[in-house]
Amino acid sequence: MSGLSKICRRSSGLWVLAFLAAGLWTQTPARGADEVVSINVDQAQLLNLPDRVATIIIGNPLIADATVQGGGILVVTGKGYGMTNLLALDRNGRVLMSRMVEVRGVGTSDVVTVYKGIERESYSCAPNCERRITLGDSPGFFNATLSQSGARNGQAQGAAK
Repeated sequence: MSGLSKICRRSSGLWVLAFLAAGLWTQTPARGADEVVSINVDQAQLLNLPDRVATIIIGNPLIADATVQGGGILVVTGKGYGMTNLLALDRNGRVLMSRMVEVRGVGTSDVVTVYKGIERESYSCAPNCERRITLGDSPGFFNATLSQSGARNGQAQGAAK
């Protein structure tokens, strides 16, 4: 074996070590980046936060919302259909946790969807069918149901005072 081939073999081994070391050095410390948190719209799920979290970021707050609770608990609530990401950062801006959040429609058997041409209405039928506020319903039905629900909640809050 020539002296040149020995040098090439030795230096190629160093390059492999250099690439491996560079890969370990640039790797983000994010945990669970490939994990997906699946939530139904209008429901919540609890997540345990890693230590030293200073900032929580939700990519699209129209899809999900997050609230930090004591004891390192994060409450993630589904607001709209779709996928977004959730990041937990320390005080130096390093990513401690990265998760995808998928918000799906309600998959329960008590929801009945009625189509009238292009108009859509949703009902919760457990045990009787009642109007349900559901994203994607026709604007007239959705707004009327939301208005009734808001009025009822306002009256209940006024009575509690």
